[in-house]
Amino acid sequence: MARIKGGLNAKKKHNRVLKLAKGYRGARSKQYRVAKQSVMRALASSYAGRKERKRQFRQLWIARINAAARLNGISYSKFMYGLKLAGVDMNRKMLAELAVNDAEGFKTLAELAKSKVA
Repeated sequence: MARIKGGLNAKKKHNRVLKLAKGYRGARSKQYRVAKQSVMRALASSYAGRKERKRQFRQLWIARINAAARLNGISYSKFMYGLKLAGVDMNRKMLAELAVNDAEGFKTLAELAKSKVA
């Protein structure tokens, strides 16, 4: 039986990594050893980045709600507490959307929250 060498499989593995490293600068996109390290780091960073994106969006929504709430004379924490007491079950994404695009609708929610807190 003939001996089977691993050259084809190694080449496939190398090409897979080099394809992921396409667009990287210098040796990072040309040499397998350097590219492998860069790709491993990039994949780890992209995983962390997907988690970070969720935090950043929540932070943005809270900032928008706070700004709109203060325009209506109530702080963010009292606004959210008032909505909870009123039984309004609306997430921050939708509240931020209201704050930006529907000022009148947000104003009614702010008035409702104020009445429940006071």
